Parts: sequence; C-alpha cells; structure tokens
Amino acid sequence: MELSPEDSLRLNVMLANRPQAIRIDESRMIVYALSDKGEMEISLNPTCRDEQYLKQIREMLSMHVLGTPSGYPQHIWSRMGHLSNENLEDLLLLGEPEAAVAVAYSSELTDELARRVWWALEDAENARQMLRQPQIVNGEMGTRLAAYLVEFLPFETEAEKIMDTIQLVLQPGLLDATLVEDLWKRGRRKNAFYVGFLAAMPDDLPGASDRLPQHLELSAKLQEMAEQGNRLAALLNRVMSPSGQIWLTTFRQVLEKPGNQDVVNRSLEVAAEYFSAARPEGKADATLEALSEEARSWVNDEGNALVRQILDMDSTLSDRLQVLRVLSGSGYGLVRPIFGKTDAIGTLMRRKLQPVMEPYLEYVAQLLA
Repeated sequence: MELSPEDSLRLNVMLANRPQAIRIDESRMIVYALSDKGEMEISLNPTCRDEQYLKQIREMLSMHVLGTPSGYPQHIWSRMGHLSNENLEDLLLLGEPEAAVAVAYSSELTDELARRVWWALEDAENARQMLRQPQIVNGEMGTRLAAYLVEFLPFETEAEKIMDTIQLVLQPGLLDATLVEDLWKRGRRKNAFYVGFLAAMPDDLPGASDRLPQHLELSAKLQEMAEQGNRLAALLNRVMSPSGQIWLTTFRQVLEKPGNQDVVNRSLEVAAEYFSAARPEGKADATLEALSEEARSWVNDEGNALVRQILDMDSTLSDRLQVLRVLSGSGYGLVRPIFGKTDAIGTLMRRKLQPVMEPYLEYVAQLLA
C-alpha cells in the first residue's frame, strides 16, 4: 500500500516549505500545517482503510523528520521534561499528539514553541503544564493559556484539576482584577477554588479583615525581629496581619466542608507551605497527637533561640507559637488513619474526619482569636 500520488506530492511540497507544526484531523482525514504565512491544509485521498492510511502518513512524516519510519517513541520520560531543545521543533512535525505533549512538558520550552504546541494540540492539561514554566507565564502565551483555562473551568469536574488550574492562572500578570474577583466568588459554590487562591496568593486574597488587637501592639517589634533574621517572628506577624486573618478564615472554611479527599490533602499541603517557616527541617508526616506533643516540647526548649526571643518580648505568645509549629506539620500524616481505610467523599467523609479535623480546626481558631 502506498500513498496516492496526489497526497504524496502535496505532502512533500508542504514539507519542503518548512512548516512550524503539523496536526492531523483523523475524523475528517485532513493534514494541517502551520507556517509563518498562516495555515494550510491537505484533504487526504486514502487508497486503503483510513487507519492504515494515516499510519502511512505518519511514517512518511517520521522518515522526513527523524530519518526513521518508526515515529515518536511514546515513553513516559517524554512527559517528565527530559527532552533536549535540539529536536523539539522537529517533534511538532510528526502529527503525533503525544509528541506535542512531550514538547509541552520540556524544560526547554520557549514562548514560540508554546505557540506552536498550542496550535498543534489545544488541551487543558497542555495549558496547565506550560503555565508551570516561568518563561511561558512571562511570555505572550501566558495570558492566552490562562484565558483558555478560565473558560474551560465550568467543564472541569475533578477537584484536583480545579485547584491546580486556579493556582496556575493566578500567577502575576495573567488575569485582570475582574476575572480574579469572579473566580473568588465561584469559591462560594465550590471551595476547591479557594484552595487554589490559598496557594497562589496567600498574602493578597480578596476581602477585608480586622487586625487582631494584639497585632497592633506587636507588629513593629515582630517586624524588627524579622528584619534581624527571626523567621518565626516574620511568620507570626504574617499570620496576625489582616491578610493572614483572611487566609486563616478561608482555610478554615474549606476544611469545614471539603467535597472530597483531594481537597483535604491539597489544603493540608498548602498549609504546610504557608507555615513552613516554623519547620525549617522540612515537612512532617505525623498524626495530630504526635505533632501536638512535639510542638509543646519545641516551644519549651530553652535552646530554641528564635522562640526565646519572641517569648522574652511577650510570654503570652507561647500558645500561638505552638500552633504555628503544629500547623507547619500539616499533611497526609494527619488523615492517613482515616483515608487509609476509606475512599468516602462528601458528608460521609467529613463525618469520618471529625475526630481529626475538629481538634485541628481548633488550632486554626486560636490564631483567629
């Protein structure tokens, strides 16, 4: 079986003109090519079954681009960014969706290549992956990809993808203030939106909050300590500030009524990052009971210079510091005893979580009082 003479001629002419990317519409049997002059298309004239004919088309493209008809190797490493920039442009000429995905995952992706990838394969996962790279966020494609993801959000059903999308599109410079406010309002109906906000803009959440009375008295001193290198003082000042109070209020709201286990797990991961200054040795993997006991010892340790400096200024801050330490240990270890035994969601999941979540949220409430 061979390509029809007409198709062979037109495809060779197309390749001779050095296209920037190629995609194949299998349902309509059309090959599209992108060039600096625009887009061209070739309507195919199969000489056999469509599936077999498309295989021949891809073998021809592969032979031209890679020197072998075997096509693109669909290995998992291609989605881990392990591609050099030497052949990225070539991969976009294979008409293989998986090859376009591999380019999107490459750490060598450029704004121009992102434009070509997007032409070759408009896909929400591709957009998310490309927005993980600063050079794309800061390039011309950043706002375009973010706009697509926002428009696509009503069709996302998985909480994990919603949280991921919100965190990515809220990167600076991608959305205008009106869109940000609209996304925030959607969180009232689906609090997975809020989790993305908590991660992406923890110190600039929409809304207003009163400053804690104690913060008015301590802010200047805590700031001075922070400037001298006391990271705990900086964290405490952050938490007690109006923006910190909004973050805590929103965080508590999410965990009071999470929809599924993904929302709980991601929220705890975000909390661990937010309070990480209280745990410089890295993330914990412990139950709430273990974290609570360890936090008491941590606060009472006379050798803990950063804690001692704060308590020498105001000994009543001991409980707050202990809470910071507990919350810095947030993670799957807290809920493993429950989630390791059930895949429940909704009301049943929340009921099973009560023995852990109620005391955990009591710690959060201490920072709001």
